[in-house]
Amino acid sequence: MNKHIGSSFDDFLDEEGLLAEAEAIAVKRVIAHQLRELMKEQNLTKTELARRMGTSRSSLERLLDPDNPSVTLLTLERAARALGKSLQIELAA
Repeated sequence: MNKHIGSSFDDFLDEEGLLAEAEAIAVKRVIAHQLRELMKEQNLTKTELARRMGTSRSSLERLLDPDNPSVTLLTLERAARALGKSLQIELAA
């Protein structure tokens, strides 16, 4: 009998030790999408956004890569400010 029958996919990922990683990747994909949309709305090139952030274009590429979950809060804050936004982070239940 399969021990996962009747459980949720989140339960399965948690049991396998993969839930935190899956959630981090999902959040990163949403952030990358939001940044790209804001860039499109403001007609900003990657080069211009990197300049505004005071970073390299390759660093910005990593931030915009939806499959790269490595990102610092400082980088997110710089990107938000460069786009005229503020960064809000909260811990939820």
